[in-house]
Amino acid sequence: MTELPLLSVEIVRRRIAERQTTATALAEACFGAIAAANPRLNVYLTLSPERARAQAEKIDRLADRGLPLPPLAGVPVAVKDVLSTRGLRTTCGSRMLENYLPQYDATAVERLEAAGAVILGKVNCDEFAMGSSNENSAYGPVRNPWDTERVPGGSSGGSAAAVAAGLGVAALGSDTGGSIRQPAAFCGVVGLLPTYGRVSRFGLVAFGSSLDHVGPLARSAKDAAYLLAAIAGADPKDATSADVPVPDYVAELEQPIAGLKIGIPREAFAAAGETGGLDAGVNAAVRGALDALERAGCQLVEIRLPHTEYATATYYLIATAEASANLARYDGVRYGFRAPEAESLRAMYRQTRDHGFGAEVKRRILLGTYALSAGYYDAYYRRAQRVRARIAEDYRQAFQQVDVIAMPTTPTPAFRIGERIEDPLRMYLNDIYTVSADLAGVPAISLPCGLAGGLPVGVQFTGNYFAESLLLRLAHHYERLRGPIGPPPAFATPGGNGAQ
Repeated sequence: MTELPLLSVEIVRRRIAERQTTATALAEACFGAIAAANPRLNVYLTLSPERARAQAEKIDRLADRGLPLPPLAGVPVAVKDVLSTRGLRTTCGSRMLENYLPQYDATAVERLEAAGAVILGKVNCDEFAMGSSNENSAYGPVRNPWDTERVPGGSSGGSAAAVAAGLGVAALGSDTGGSIRQPAAFCGVVGLLPTYGRVSRFGLVAFGSSLDHVGPLARSAKDAAYLLAAIAGADPKDATSADVPVPDYVAELEQPIAGLKIGIPREAFAAAGETGGLDAGVNAAVRGALDALERAGCQLVEIRLPHTEYATATYYLIATAEASANLARYDGVRYGFRAPEAESLRAMYRQTRDHGFGAEVKRRILLGTYALSAGYYDAYYRRAQRVRARIAEDYRQAFQQVDVIAMPTTPTPAFRIGERIEDPLRMYLNDIYTVSADLAGVPAISLPCGLAGGLPVGVQFTGNYFAESLLLRLAHHYERLRGPIGPPPAFATPGGNGAQ
């Protein structure tokens, strides 16, 4: 049973339907794998064995009676700990919500279970999804399964590490400035950022409301397509969700890619090999992926995204401003942590926020409050919103020339734990290739394209609004060209490579 967590969605469903295994046995195999690996990796913060077993038994009863199985029947899934889960601890990686038990499920979680998925538990993340390394969690850093001395990326590092190490077949994450795609690249898995509004944000604890997305992490584009099909669609509980038809993502994977025009932004590769710029190994791996797609009939077209150089600064002004507003609710009065023995109401507010929030969250609240203050609103926040509009316009113009835009997901492979934690600016620059898609609200996908120094490298494809099918199709065809990369060597199981 030990190889089962590394199987694909289709293999899991077929084996359950054919009674080669059961959803209950698969869930137990996952919990066994978690018990063995979690002390090393620090991936799971809270497990949900009772909930998982109840769902697995429901799937097994359907299979025993020979009834049709839902699309994600028995598939074990991890959920980032910023998504609300009814009666299951939801901490956001923060002491502020250490004992918070939501009374409802996030829409994405609800839809996953309706599709037959088995929720294993909640996985670690940067506090309130603020970070690029998963070192900002109040419960300690997640460790990268490829090298436990390195970060898994953030803020969805727990989700990416869970999938890479076989501690679940797939996972849900959230992406505000790259927090699905960057850890996917560092851990050698697939991470999909849907169009803003494609997946409901109801039940997602807010960081930056105009930037937050919920999306899947998986070991293949096809598995990501199955998860997106389950969670996508309009939601009356979320006024920002888009009432746009959801296509059959899986069925469209086999459409040809020959003739697709892939835009190569000059700005993305300008600093290859330079100090602090694009790592030479990352550049070589991404170029190799593009060459393979060109041989498969795609056309590579050089394009310009002229406002890319302002994307990181723009993102960190807008995101911190929205974080400052969203996190104002954590004051010790309504719910969450409250500092004991405060002398006054004002002292209770101050002590609660001082003790409940970590250093990175405090930094972003301060930056955002400053940007929104009366004397600086026009100079910083309003100007950032104008640049954001120009970044979105860059994408609109680019998609008049090309079908997809390709670039690295990250400028380097995974770095060592502690290497950048004292240098916030250097840490923020790690998001240089991911933040612009969030600012524009367009979809993007990261998938493995090779190794650099023995560590995974991700290539990122960005599409026009609601072009997730196209991105998944291109990623699916590239995976065939690339061949299997497999799981991290230390977590490989006999006969399993995750590409089945």
